Amino acid sequence: MTFAALGLSDELVRAVTERGYTEPTPIQAQAIPAVLSGGDLLAGAQTGTGKTAGFTLPILQRLTASAKHTIGKAPIRALVLIPTRELAAQVEESVRDYGKYLKLNSMTMIGGVNINPQINRLKSRVDILVATPGRLLDHLQQKTVDLSHVEILVLDEADRMLDMGFIRDIKKILAVLPRQRQNLLFSATFSAEIKLLADGLLNKPAMIEVARQNATAELITQKVYPVDRERKRELLAHLIKERNWFQVLVFTRTKHGANRLAEQLDKDGISSLAIHGNKSQAARTRALAEFKTGKLQVLVATDIAARGIDIIELPHVVNFELPNVPEDYVHRIGRTGRAGSEGEASSLVCVDEHKLLNDIERLTKNEIPVVQIPGFEPDPRIKAEPILNGQNRGQGGGRGQGRSQPGSRAGGGAGRGGAAGKPAARAPALHRSGGRGR
Repeated sequence: MTFAALGLSDELVRAVTERGYTEPTPIQAQAIPAVLSGGDLLAGAQTGTGKTAGFTLPILQRLTASAKHTIGKAPIRALVLIPTRELAAQVEESVRDYGKYLKLNSMTMIGGVNINPQINRLKSRVDILVATPGRLLDHLQQKTVDLSHVEILVLDEADRMLDMGFIRDIKKILAVLPRQRQNLLFSATFSAEIKLLADGLLNKPAMIEVARQNATAELITQKVYPVDRERKRELLAHLIKERNWFQVLVFTRTKHGANRLAEQLDKDGISSLAIHGNKSQAARTRALAEFKTGKLQVLVATDIAARGIDIIELPHVVNFELPNVPEDYVHRIGRTGRAGSEGEASSLVCVDEHKLLNDIERLTKNEIPVVQIPGFEPDPRIKAEPILNGQNRGQGGGRGQGRSQPGSRAGGGAGRGGAAGKPAARAPALHRSGGRGR
C-alpha cells in the first residue's frame, strides 16, 4: 500500500517521500482514512508506530480541502494537545515538514519559555496549534488565544497526560472549544480512565488498536545484566566503552540520580547530560539537540522528560534503575526499535529490583534473557534494601544502610519469588538463560 492509495494529496505524498517513507505503518494505514472521513477516532498504538503522521497528514489534508476565505486573521482550526514540551516541539516539526507544500501555518505553545514571543506569534496566522495544557491555559486566562473556531482536536499520549495530572486542565480547555468538532484520541494503553475520558469526549468513534496492550516491540532486543547496586555506574561505563555504544538513552528514577549519573559518566570520559523537569527548557532543548546529532554520547533522563524524546533509529536504551511501575518499562524501551529499525534495551538489575523485574515480565508476558558480565557478578551476601522515594537507599551512599526486614516489599523490590531477606534464592533464576540471550 502507498500513501497515495490512502487518499492523500500529491503535495503530502511528495513531502512524505522526501522524508524517506514509502509505505504507511499499520497505524497510519488505518488512522489516515478514518481521520479523512471526518469522524471521531480512538486509537491505541505503542510508541514508535508512526502515529504522529497518522493524524498530522490527514489533518493537513482536511484543513486544506476545507479552506475558508475569512476577513481578517485566519482562526486556529486544529488543536493538538501534548503532555511534554519536547514531544510538542517534535510534533509541530512534523506538521511543518509534512505541510511544506501547503499554505498552512503551525505553532508550538509550551511552558518553560517566555510567553511574550508566543503572544506575538498568535497575532499572525496559525492554522494548527500544538500545545501543552498548562501553557495553553495561561494564554486562555490572558485572553491571548482564540479557540472558538477549532474544527479538529487531538489528544496525543492521552494516557501519559492523565498520569501527569492534566485531566482538570484538559476539561477546562474542552469547555471553551466549539461543540461541533472532530476529536482524535491517541493512547499507548486503554485503561479504565482512558475509556472514561473517551466516553465523555468522543462521538461514535472508530476504534483502532495496532499493538497488543503493554506489548514490547519485536525489533527490540532486551537483556538483563545482574550487578550489585553500587557497581551499576561502573558496569554501565564498561558496556558503553567496551561495546562502543553511541546515542545511549539512560533512565533513572529520580532527577537527583540523573544529575549524579551524568556527572559521573562525564568524569569517566563519556560525554553525558541529564534531562528532567528541573532543567530549564533551553537546557533540555540543547541537550536533546546534541544527543540527536551524536555530539552527546549519553542522555540521562527521568520518565516524564523522556516521554517526548522521539529519535529515529535510537540504538540503545538502558534502565539504570527499573521503574516502579511496570508499564513505564514498556514506554521506556519503546524509545528504541522505532519505525522498523532495530534497537537494544538493557536493564542493570540489583538485588533490590527482583520483584520489579518479575512484575515487568508478568506484564509483558516475556522472560527477559539474562547476561552476566564477567567481573560484575553480584555478591550473594548483599541483602535487598527498600527503594524509598524512587531511590535505592544504598546507592550513592554507604553499603548496608537500613537493611529491610525479611518479608518487606522493598518498595516493590523484594526478592523475586521470596522475601527480601533471602536474596541468594534469586541468583539461580537470574542465570536461567546462562547468558546466552535469545
